[in-house]
Amino acid sequence: MASHYVVRCVDRADPETIAGLREAGVATAHEAAGRTGLLGPAIQARQAGSAIGGSAITVSCHPGDNLMIHAAVEVCRPGDVLVVTTTSPSTDGMVGDLLATSLTTRGVVGLVIDAGVRDLATLREMGFPVWSRAVHAQGTVKASPGSVNVPVVAAGALVRPGDIVIADDDGVLVLPAATGGRVADAAARRLANEAAKREQLAGGTLGVDLYQLRPLLAELGVTYVDRLP
Repeated sequence: MASHYVVRCVDRADPETIAGLREAGVATAHEAAGRTGLLGPAIQARQAGSAIGGSAITVSCHPGDNLMIHAAVEVCRPGDVLVVTTTSPSTDGMVGDLLATSLTTRGVVGLVIDAGVRDLATLREMGFPVWSRAVHAQGTVKASPGSVNVPVVAAGALVRPGDIVIADDDGVLVLPAATGGRVADAAARRLANEAAKREQLAGGTLGVDLYQLRPLLAELGVTYVDRLP
């Protein structure tokens, strides 16, 4: 039986749910999800101000080999996010402007890669959002088998085909599609609550009063004095 696959069919989440999570942002959605699904901080945004949301198309590659990324392009649809991992640690430049051009043509909204990218200036000019472990000009080969649309682990987080991927300047969040609606509703409530708190803080209310922290400070033995003895 084959050990490497290109899985063509993926169950994707509702586009409105994805849009709501993207608008909420990674930090708020992460809190709304119970602080689960966040990729480690080694995966960083490579252009400021980009915010994406989409369904995960996953790729497992041999390090230094981008053959399976080329194979993955064919199964991508508009609104997808390509999530690339390698079977052992790698910082090689697995994706550059040519692959990004192909992905853009397929409607892919961004790339999350637990390895490296290159041609960064051109990627920025293209407006193709990338979150990567490294920026590295080291090239790759096309020689080794891997798989497309199988569960992978990216920066410590499990990513399944069709999972919701949200990414912005704060990092990358991955959520099971089945939980997306619940998390989106919770995120909307948090945004409304934060708006009310922001108004109070802007009016001069202190955080220690807004969050009723003075009793906690006293309980922990924190004493207010005008000067130290």
